Amino acid sequence: MSDQVLSEESIVLDGSARTRDEAITEAGRLLVAAGAVDDSYVDAMHERETSVSTYMGNGLAIPHGTNEAKPSIKRTAISFVRYADPVDWKGQPAEFVVGIAGAGDDHLTVLSALAGIFTDDDAIARLRSASAPADVLAALGEVSA
Repeated sequence: MSDQVLSEESIVLDGSARTRDEAITEAGRLLVAAGAVDDSYVDAMHERETSVSTYMGNGLAIPHGTNEAKPSIKRTAISFVRYADPVDWKGQPAEFVVGIAGAGDDHLTVLSALAGIFTDDDAIARLRSASAPADVLAALGEVSA
């Protein structure tokens, strides 16, 4: 249960996306760059969003692929993108976008850990003020698969 699912290379503290779709692509591309998923997984993240919003509240959106996209996941991983100007997520402000690729049932473990972090005001404040990827890793340290 201690496999680290987030690396510094998958953390962006000043996301460039300005729309929900751009944010999904930005988070998805980080998962591809990490070697966690195939390119097709990013399309599946967009597909998932058309059927159900992945906005969770507290400024957090967690785009992830459809169940049919499971074969394109090579290993469990997450990406983290923070936006100085929150992205409009169907009328909700997404300040943090965490892309999720969960192999097997790992996505449930990852979602549970993220839910715990994003209901903790101190943790959210730490993520908001993070000045380096290491700060994000420290705040999200308990997210593992």
